[in-house]
Amino acid sequence: MKKPLILITNDDSINAKGLRKLISLMRPLGDVVVISTVDVMSAKGHSITTTPTLKVTPVQEMPGYREFVCNGTPVDCVKAGYQWLLDKAPDLVVSGINHGSNASTNVIYSGTMAAVIEACMDGIDGIGFSLDSYAADADFDHLDAPITAITKEVIAHGLPKGVCLNVNFPYRREEPIRGIRVCRQAQGRWVEAYNDFVDEHGNNCLKLGGAFICDDDGEDTDYWAINHNYISLVPTHYDLTAMQYLDKMSRFEKVMNVL
Repeated sequence: MKKPLILITNDDSINAKGLRKLISLMRPLGDVVVISTVDVMSAKGHSITTTPTLKVTPVQEMPGYREFVCNGTPVDCVKAGYQWLLDKAPDLVVSGINHGSNASTNVIYSGTMAAVIEACMDGIDGIGFSLDSYAADADFDHLDAPITAITKEVIAHGLPKGVCLNVNFPYRREEPIRGIRVCRQAQGRWVEAYNDFVDEHGNNCLKLGGAFICDDDGEDTDYWAINHNYISLVPTHYDLTAMQYLDKMSRFEKVMNVL
């Protein structure tokens, strides 16, 4: 049986511990191509590089495994991967393991999830994996079995057209993970706090800080799941249409008649 071709990327840069863990888990499952970012690209969302010139540089190559570094964003890594570098589209794109949760509206900002949403837009199955810990040396060792199982399930059965997976893991606790919850995305928001300072050149500068606020107390959400030691799995798509309001908004078709 021919091995699936798996493209791996992330937004925490080529040397991130989470990426290295994900690579180790994917290599037994298929032929692997890694294209990661030179720099940390957290919160870059779905941005792409138009200027300066995009560069994809080989790092290492061996049978069944190739690794590259890219000076662009995670979406650039995916686009350059299957539209330029590879001879064919990959069977699966996986992204992460992100250092930090991408539950709730964090998915909007996430470079990790933007990479798999880009793949999804082109009809390629994609999974974004994130851990609810921002520590550079975070413990990922409790994720081996669930990441392998979820990936095997997608390889074997695929995903619905236009759907990718946003998978978030709780940080490691003394008790084992309680299971997987298929969830909806929680309603939440960031409340920013800008700290102003003057740099060494006398320029007025701002540094972004703040806190995440969950406005959703539902027990069927990704935010609830990871905070109660479950893995959250959210089927995610890129169509942002508020379908339930199409009929209600039809009144706007008539506003020109009163001008």
